Amino acid sequence: MTGDYYLPQECWECVIRFLNTDDDDRNLEPLSLVSKQLFSIINRVRISLTFYKQDITISNDRGLRFSCSLPNTILCRLFQRFTNLTSLNFTYFRGDLNKVLLQISFFPLKLKSLNLSNHSTIPQNGLRALSQKITTVTSLTCSHIIFIHKYDFYIIVDCYPFLEELDLSFPKHIDKNTNILPSELPKLRKVNLSGDYYIDDSFLFDLCKNCKFLEEVTVLDSKNLTHVGIDSAIRERPNLKSLSISFSKNVGRMYVKSELINSLKCLKGLTCLNLSFSCISDKMLSSLAEKGLPLKKLVLKHCSDYSYAGIFCLLSKYQFVQHLDLQYSSFLNDDHVAELSSFLRYLASINLSECSMLTESSLFALVRNCRFLNEIRMEYTSIGNLCEENHGFVVNTQVKSLHLAHNSLMKIENIKNFASICPNLRVLDMSYCFRISEGIVEVLRRWQIMDLILNLASCPRINLLGTNFQFTKLEVLNLSNSEVDNKTLHVISKSCCRLLQLDLEHCYHITDKGVRKAILNFSQIREINLRHCHSVDPNVDSWTTIVLSRPSLRKIMTPRIFPSCKKWKPALDHGCLVC
Repeated sequence: MTGDYYLPQECWECVIRFLNTDDDDRNLEPLSLVSKQLFSIINRVRISLTFYKQDITISNDRGLRFSCSLPNTILCRLFQRFTNLTSLNFTYFRGDLNKVLLQISFFPLKLKSLNLSNHSTIPQNGLRALSQKITTVTSLTCSHIIFIHKYDFYIIVDCYPFLEELDLSFPKHIDKNTNILPSELPKLRKVNLSGDYYIDDSFLFDLCKNCKFLEEVTVLDSKNLTHVGIDSAIRERPNLKSLSISFSKNVGRMYVKSELINSLKCLKGLTCLNLSFSCISDKMLSSLAEKGLPLKKLVLKHCSDYSYAGIFCLLSKYQFVQHLDLQYSSFLNDDHVAELSSFLRYLASINLSECSMLTESSLFALVRNCRFLNEIRMEYTSIGNLCEENHGFVVNTQVKSLHLAHNSLMKIENIKNFASICPNLRVLDMSYCFRISEGIVEVLRRWQIMDLILNLASCPRINLLGTNFQFTKLEVLNLSNSEVDNKTLHVISKSCCRLLQLDLEHCYHITDKGVRKAILNFSQIREINLRHCHSVDPNVDSWTTIVLSRPSLRKIMTPRIFPSCKKWKPALDHGCLVC
């Protein structure tokens, strides 16, 4: 009988990948508990791994320091468990990056992607050691590095000359003599050099001329580029598929002139165009519409000097646009959105934040007409100025994310209507909506939602107390800057059994007793934020006991630095990050 139902491991791997279509490893946890075989297969299916602190150092008021380092044996166990890793992320890592890259170089990995962002410098020695043993890396991300030295570029080019994707965006400081040799990266396809003030016209021209496979260029917040330079550069690379260009706010807006438009019209395969913070005209948009480019993504965030006539002319010709960003298009009204939505039937995401004249009528029109719509952003609008009843609005089961923060007029009646037309939400952001108060529990019951992320930050009148409140599918809850107290927290802990992350930052009415009692009820809690919760007592012994009794807890953001740092060692050894 067992043999009749046997499946080869390759088949199980295909099944698991099919079930995990959104690449969220949390979806695989229930499967991993079924059997040792599935647990082993899931470990092989996982291709990405994110590292957190390896060297954890805590300081107290006396200047004492306690450090807990994960030995090389931990890395060995990780790579023996996850044998098919192709991507490593060190964005949150705060240990010795050179050292850990050297250690990783001794393992037979086939890495393709490496993320070293948010560090003080680029780890030259670690990169060189890793590249000598692992030569398969084709994607390198070093975004938000505090200081980039000119030799960093030579190290990158020398270590990985066959890079296809390179991200060196938004460094804090950069050597003025820094220069990268585009001709030394012949296979480069995607490059992001946003915020790199050394980028000028000649550099962009050389980049486009020498990198023959270049398809995606992102240079946002640039200081030294001109429209003439951009024009000449993109003419050298007619196979570009994605172009994102904007000037630094300190320089002023980029005026998109006819020469640049003519160059854009030559990019016959252009699918993504981002001209954020630019000055564009209706004539420019009309001219661009005539060419009929295969645009799937259009970003005109904070653009000026154009009107509805221009955007209508463009979008009426580009009806296959899937991602549209018109943030701060202050001329838009509800009738405009209704008209645009009638022919943008393939729209998947839209950003209409800071369009101050828009009300809930625009949201209803989008949900009704755009059947593939997945995400709607309407922050800082006038939702709540009207209060339309749901008289025959079509239900859209595709909408998964609804971002409605900073709508000060929005009321509970609006949320009820949204619940009836978007029953499958996974992300709901109502932060800074000050009028949301009574009745929110009844609305939340209407959503039969998987993996909901609920943001109610800075909603001081919110009331989550209610009879028979069972919200078992809630996984992420943000109640920061709210009036939540111990009683409310206890109700939440009883009702939200699957909660993974809880944010209570700046909640002054909760105490350590209430928090400890709640955590014991959250059977799967992983992360809790208690920053600036001044009534929470820094009792290390109590918290250590909680960590040891709640194996799922992996991160605690404390109200302040706790004394007696050495007492944290059992929690740290248990795998809980204290910060």
